[in-house]
Amino acid sequence: MPQIKAHWLRDPMDTGFERLITYLQSRVDDAVTITYGDMPQDASYHVLINGRPTPEQLEASPNLRMLIIPFAGLPAPTRELMQDYPQISVHNLHHNTPPTAEMGLALLFATASSIVPSDREFRKHDWVARNEPYPLTLLYRKTALILGYGSIGRYMAPVLRGMEMRVIGVRRREADPTHDIYTIDQLPDLLPLADVLMVALPATPETIGLIGETELALLPAGAIVVNVGRGPVIDQYALYNALKSGHLYGAGIEVWYNYPQDEASQSNTPPADVPFHELDNIVMSPHRAGAAGNPEIERMRMDAIADYLNAAARGEPVPHQVDLKAGY
Repeated sequence: MPQIKAHWLRDPMDTGFERLITYLQSRVDDAVTITYGDMPQDASYHVLINGRPTPEQLEASPNLRMLIIPFAGLPAPTRELMQDYPQISVHNLHHNTPPTAEMGLALLFATASSIVPSDREFRKHDWVARNEPYPLTLLYRKTALILGYGSIGRYMAPVLRGMEMRVIGVRRREADPTHDIYTIDQLPDLLPLADVLMVALPATPETIGLIGETELALLPAGAIVVNVGRGPVIDQYALYNALKSGHLYGAGIEVWYNYPQDEASQSNTPPADVPFHELDNIVMSPHRAGAAGNPEIERMRMDAIADYLNAAARGEPVPHQVDLKAGY
């Protein structure tokens, strides 16, 4: 079994991270050695763990053959940079599939049942939502279109089918109409069928703005939109207008258009250029399905990285190699 040296570029003063590294080291084979912190003086690692490496970090070790991005997605600068290093395979994590899918389902249920506004009123001891017609739409035997039928989409599908919903999956390639799986070029024909549109796509040049005014207008009146992929896949102005006009019943949004750039802006950064917060028919979540720091999810992250390193040490295929041209 070949010896594998992995180095995680990370702040060595992060004591919480040290505990996670200890856990990670307990999960890897004896053939795997893990170091972490700043760049080592004598770099000889085979695997670099970092989401946004520099050319200097990639070139420091002549042995480097693999970059592990320790989160889901592929930062645009990393995608561009790694095309200059074809000898280094790039892999990202999919450990976030269960929490992201669960968040998507939670947003769907909360939106369909108008949980947030009824909760707000009931905190004032107002029982109107119980005794008078109140916005609520059933999902039973409706149709859900999952745009991005990858690991997250496939995780959500059985839950939706459990409510006797028809589930239509859309992915980049390999249609399978017998199982209601179609390719993205068929989207205009599928949107009019969708009572629920669940978006689980990454942001790539091909997907940014994929859902705009035209596409939202193709959805039936009263449809629900949920986005757990990336914000810019849906045009924010088109989404806002479709919600405000009432064409959409509602939306549950986990991913956004503007993000805090530093700790000081964490408490005062609008997530979009339009006032979604003024609408009652949207449930807003601050992109927290990944829940960095959550002990359960951090262990899942470490387990995934251990699986990658063990596969490399055993000479097995390492999961989830990124297609740099496709962007995921």
